[in-house]
Amino acid sequence: QPGMSLEARLADLPRACSIGNRKNAKGYKEFWRGYRLHIDVADGDIPVSCLLTGAHVHDSQAAIPLAVMTARRVTNLYDLMDSAYDVREIHDHSRSLGHVPVIDPVPRSKAAKDAWANEKKAREQIAWKPAEGRRLAQRTSCERVNSRLKDQFGGNHVRVRGPTKAMCHLMFGILALTVDQLIRLVT
Repeated sequence: QPGMSLEARLADLPRACSIGNRKNAKGYKEFWRGYRLHIDVADGDIPVSCLLTGAHVHDSQAAIPLAVMTARRVTNLYDLMDSAYDVREIHDHSRSLGHVPVIDPVPRSKAAKDAWANEKKAREQIAWKPAEGRRLAQRTSCERVNSRLKDQFGGNHVRVRGPTKAMCHLMFGILALTVDQLIRLVT
């Protein structure tokens, strides 16, 4: 898939209504029916790109098309993502765009887990904090945008049928959120 165009990648993503699930912070599974909005956010909590898929689509599946859409609109240096995006293809694609991927690693083998634990212990002993730590802390801006969209701009209760109508409803919320953030930055 490395040579696919953006249009082909977007057509490859399922947009039909489906059932999604995830584990919440307490370890319980949550289920929902409908769609999932994937948002790419710039500094200042300003949404840059949005993509609507079925609820069952994992975030890592939408990461590459979303990164291409964002790269066409703005110039950025870093791609900040959590451990759900720790996939070789995403790392390679981020580097091909000229970005530095800052992604939490997921240790997959026993040796990698042990090495990760030893490195963490060594960092604590010498009180050394890598530069990536500050950048990883900025990931919360995307979570803030998602939270504000759901709580303040009508993203939690979308009562329309079809992906086009759902995307239209959510884009009104994204537009209002963007204007609100720009006003906050100016004042």
